[in-house]
Amino acid sequence: MPCTTQKDLTPTQRERMQEAIQRLERALTGGTVRVSIGANGALAFKGIWRSDGVADLCAYRALTAAGSAALRKAIARAEVTAGRPLNLQAVNAGTHSHDGGSTWHNGH
Repeated sequence: MPCTTQKDLTPTQRERMQEAIQRLERALTGGTVRVSIGANGALAFKGIWRSDGVADLCAYRALTAAGSAALRKAIARAEVTAGRPLNLQAVNAGTHSHDGGSTWHNGH
């Protein structure tokens, strides 16, 4: 479930999160943000996008739920570049990066 459906969010917070996710989708489309896939197959977004506190995994889940073509294309490109597929087990476990994929952390 995308994090934008959390029960404790105010309508303003939810709106800001949706706007950040839309900015990310536009940045993926424009090529200013790329998907990075780690050695374990986890995903991070690399590039400049004003996230307003939206974590990469949250944005990934929201864009996946929306059927984002820009995300699918960016993942396909990243899989070719990295030489490995996106690992949904790593994504679902919460493996993430705070620095665009330079370092990776287990879910917390």
